[in-house]
Amino acid sequence: MKRLLVIDSLNIYLRNYIVNPSLSTNGSPLGGVKGTIQSLQKLCREVKPDEIVFCWDGQGGSQRRKSVNKNYKEGRKPIRMNRDVSNMSDAEQVANKIWQQTRLFEYLNELPVIQLMLPAVEADDIISHVVQHPKYKGWQKVIVSSDKDFFQLCDGETVVYRPIQKKIVNRNNLIEEFGIHPKNFALARAIVGDSSDNLAGVGGVGLKTIKNRLSFLSEDKSYEISEVIDYCENTESKVKAYQSIVEGRETVMENYRLMQLYVPSISPQGTQKLNYALDNFEPELGKTTMLTMMMEDGFGESNFNELFAMMKRIVSDSKL
Repeated sequence: MKRLLVIDSLNIYLRNYIVNPSLSTNGSPLGGVKGTIQSLQKLCREVKPDEIVFCWDGQGGSQRRKSVNKNYKEGRKPIRMNRDVSNMSDAEQVANKIWQQTRLFEYLNELPVIQLMLPAVEADDIISHVVQHPKYKGWQKVIVSSDKDFFQLCDGETVVYRPIQKKIVNRNNLIEEFGIHPKNFALARAIVGDSSDNLAGVGGVGLKTIKNRLSFLSEDKSYEISEVIDYCENTESKVKAYQSIVEGRETVMENYRLMQLYVPSISPQGTQKLNYALDNFEPELGKTTMLTMMMEDGFGESNFNELFAMMKRIVSDSKL
């Protein structure tokens, strides 16, 4: 079975930017770009992919989601490194973060990977589109992200790898741990809410409550919100959670519109652009250019021989 590596680009970049202490030879922070390339090397070693797709958030985030809830993702704290950089002002650190992200995009352009981005579209929707694309039917698809929203996409071919937790989430262990089938995970999360996206849920109801009180959501069936509400209204149990869900139905419905990825929020024109990029990709490796860039950026002592060898294999296999 062929393997597709689908990377939540900003998620993995920011994780490395925050924690990777790498400095360039002139003392500037370099952990975001260098750490992400190191992470890619490690992922390729573990997954051995036949194709790699990096999915980026488009400028401005998801306009559709913000039109549903203007507070969507508001209130997030500024991204900062988890260490002091004594020789840089706050403004210089912000400029460095933007430079590293832009530079990472340029590095990836020299590798045989696909980079996808659409204006005002979140990477979540692009990732959903990629794993459902007909080209990859029958492939094993590995989504790399710490975002729980992708759990809903787990099926017989798709899993989620969470780098921070070093954990693979698949359909079976998702049902075992949470008592919720991936087909119903967006619905469960809509009830619970998501503080990281500034989305309030039904008060007093968490995933454990859902596992215990709405156990039918573990079934291999896509339940509608109306079916859950009907169950809560008609159950003879006096458990408060049922009443809370009924009273919070408007919140649940709005959250679901924001959280579900089963049908990606992408325009027909955007879908056409993504399909063209996926269907017409011709992998190329610019090793010499990339090594020159690393020298210019002051990477210092670095060993990416394993990465280049795996990238060379992807290129050669594509010509078979």
